[in-house]
Amino acid sequence: MIVRFVKMEFRENEIDSFKEIFNSSCEKIRNFEGVQSLELLQGKDNKSIVFTRSVWDNPESLENYRHSELFKSTWGKTKVLFKEKPEAWTLEVEKSL
Repeated sequence: MIVRFVKMEFRENEIDSFKEIFNSSCEKIRNFEGVQSLELLQGKDNKSIVFTRSVWDNPESLENYRHSELFKSTWGKTKVLFKEKPEAWTLEVEKSL
């Protein structure tokens, strides 16, 4: 199992646009083969910073998603809204309690 964090910082006037994109695609992403869970987190003090946290069965499942039309469409609409370059981390779960 792996966990993927993606940090995105949006222009302030684009936060609502991003949330519309996310809300329209989150169920499809969540139901993509290999996805165990999906979360959207927003900065408490800086609302223009959001993270997605997704849990995947394995790295291959994540790669399949990243090469899918769903990802290409969603990411294409999202990336034009950024204030800063996004950052991503893929982590292996060592222990879960």
